[in-house]
Amino acid sequence: MASEVLWNAPVSDHPVDALVRVPGSKSLTARWMLLAAAAQEPSVLRGALVSRDTRLMRDALERLGAVLEVVDGALHVTPLPPQSAQPAEPLEIHTGLAGTVMRFVPMLAALHHGDVRFTGDDAALLRPMDAVIDALRQQGVEVTEHGEPGRLPLTVHGTGTLRGGRVEIDASASSQFVSNALLVGARGEEDLELVHTGPRLPSLPHIEMTVETLRQAGVQATHRIEESGAHAWRVARGSIRPVEVTVEPDLSNAGPFLAAAMVTGGTIAVDDWPEVTTQPGDAYRELLTRMGGEVWREDQAVCVRGTGTLRGIEADMSAVGELVPTIAALCALADSPSRLTGISHLRGHETDRLQALATELSRIGARTVELEDGLEITPGPLHGGVFESYEDHRMATAGAIIGLKVPGLQVVDIGTTQKTLPDFVGMWLGMLHPEPAVSDA
Repeated sequence: MASEVLWNAPVSDHPVDALVRVPGSKSLTARWMLLAAAAQEPSVLRGALVSRDTRLMRDALERLGAVLEVVDGALHVTPLPPQSAQPAEPLEIHTGLAGTVMRFVPMLAALHHGDVRFTGDDAALLRPMDAVIDALRQQGVEVTEHGEPGRLPLTVHGTGTLRGGRVEIDASASSQFVSNALLVGARGEEDLELVHTGPRLPSLPHIEMTVETLRQAGVQATHRIEESGAHAWRVARGSIRPVEVTVEPDLSNAGPFLAAAMVTGGTIAVDDWPEVTTQPGDAYRELLTRMGGEVWREDQAVCVRGTGTLRGIEADMSAVGELVPTIAALCALADSPSRLTGISHLRGHETDRLQALATELSRIGARTVELEDGLEITPGPLHGGVFESYEDHRMATAGAIIGLKVPGLQVVDIGTTQKTLPDFVGMWLGMLHPEPAVSDA
């Protein structure tokens, strides 16, 4: 086991009924922090997530010379200072298990004049980095790989410049490889022309999110499909203007709470759900409706009610892969089999999520078969037992969802949820046992 710490997942003997407020989006927080560090003048980020991943991002940016401080609840970011003619002393950045740090920051490190070594948690050393390395080298940046090729640890030998121009990469393993190059593309010596050469492109909404944040920061960024059918992006050379933004709530992190409504036949409202968003988590509204839930908007909240029917689903999840652990947990509790496809890229996440889900769901009674690019889940009588999280926050929350209906389920290392949701346990228990209303009488 990754950890001997076991959390007894609470069973719900009643329909949940709660208003939930989730903190800011990890994905948006990471993008805004990095853009603010690459901008010309200071920026202000309100509602930025504070979690292990964003603390690692903050530490990385500060090591490169940016200044980040919280003033009146908002994160103020002073960008990287001008680089001196002489190389700075070598420095090291620890990425933890944060994909946004290990894949976004190396490109920014090229704008630092000096050697920057990147390492991370043990599991991070298994995650693919080859497309990041390839993009850096195509832009004239020297990179030294210290271990297995295409993996951490590695050193970026920054010279303070990026060449720009045409860059071709295979981003089949992660959309982060595209966002990595786009985010600081405006700082290149030429316009960036980025072309994806691989057979598939996962999580396109996350790339759309990157393009939209660039535009809000005054960067000209466009997406097109070439005659060959390849996805391509252009980022015009120019300044990144400072921003003052409010980070949207993390809709992916809202998923387990919405799932609780489905499982218990209750109602959950998630407050401040944006009317228009690039977050993949917005797809929960359509997915949960297909699985038998009632979904509607009420003022600023999105509400989900469980109807007592929980259907299996066949779905191409290629654009919304990060939602798979939550949907898979519901599939294990559904009244019919499910087939989730288009998600081979999940093998390169915090863990091999396809193998992890197949192992853990099968272990508790839902026969789950790994496909080349997905999962087939056949519900069965579920029973308690140890549900391994593999140091993966979304595996941990999947276990919590199933535990609502299955007594005796113990989740390994529920604390791994601090990666993106610092008080998941407190929020989960608060949902199950809300504080009674205070009477004015």
